[in-house]
Amino acid sequence: MDKLINIVIPTYNRARHIRQAVEAALGQSYPNSLVTVIDDASTDETRSVLAPWFGRPDFNYIRLKRNLGTAHAKNVGLLFSGADAWTFHDSDDLPRRDKVLRQARVLANPSIEAHPCLNWELVNREPNSTIRLGAVLTHHEILLPDGERVEIRRTLSLVDDFFPNLQMAAGVPGDWTHVNSGLFHGEVFESLGGFADCVEEDREFRNRLLMAGEVVWVIPDILLTKIETPDSLTQSAATNYDSERRLRDRRAVWDQVERWFRTRTVDPVPIDVPGLDIAEFTNPDCAVRSRALAAPATAAYAASVAERFAAPSGLKTAS
Repeated sequence: MDKLINIVIPTYNRARHIRQAVEAALGQSYPNSLVTVIDDASTDETRSVLAPWFGRPDFNYIRLKRNLGTAHAKNVGLLFSGADAWTFHDSDDLPRRDKVLRQARVLANPSIEAHPCLNWELVNREPNSTIRLGAVLTHHEILLPDGERVEIRRTLSLVDDFFPNLQMAAGVPGDWTHVNSGLFHGEVFESLGGFADCVEEDREFRNRLLMAGEVVWVIPDILLTKIETPDSLTQSAATNYDSERRLRDRRAVWDQVERWFRTRTVDPVPIDVPGLDIAEFTNPDCAVRSRALAAPATAAYAASVAERFAAPSGLKTAS
């Protein structure tokens, strides 16, 4: 229970919602967590809302000089801190108090084994061997703008891009177990990189985990509420499920799966954030370049940022 978990919250012009999201993250019962807010160049009162927490040792605020989008904001959160695991909450997510604690206990369970009744050779694992989990997901609920409450409990939806023929009992297309609030072992980012620059970044990363043979555990309880508003990414006309941008990015994700079926190989996506410029970094103890796989230019910039904002005791490195 001493492993450090980084709760990353990307946000852009969500001053009306960010306070309760941060309060819920800081109020987690897990005893060793850090809340990192990536302010993606907001032009509203986001910074003022968050300023009261700037002195907390378990809080870090990183403000970008220009808007980079949600995927790159998450990647910035991956570049820093010596965390052992990461989870990503949206700026309007309300996790249950024990969400991270329950995920962490599963992730750290040393007694999970590859039972021989399953064909573990497909993912290059030995039967009866001990398993290091790559991710722990949970079920969740969505509060829609019209007041409807929808429970998301379909674990089978994790393989919808691989086996669409198994999804017909969903009733509503898009009844997906999401990965954007999963808890991920730090090693998956070392080997697979970060998030692809698209609005289907969670779906793409989920598929990359599965194709790489990472073991994903699902806690079958609702541990998070997602509050959707008209300006949420999945509701906005520019990025909703029927938008041209999302259809294009979804097609690229499907093409990736088709290549995997042919070659059974998966390429990492090193964190590559062109034009990254960090204006503010409030917690010098978090100025640590993580071990997440990054492109050379981004890695070099992240190291320079860590040195610039590090505590006076000197530059820290992830152990």
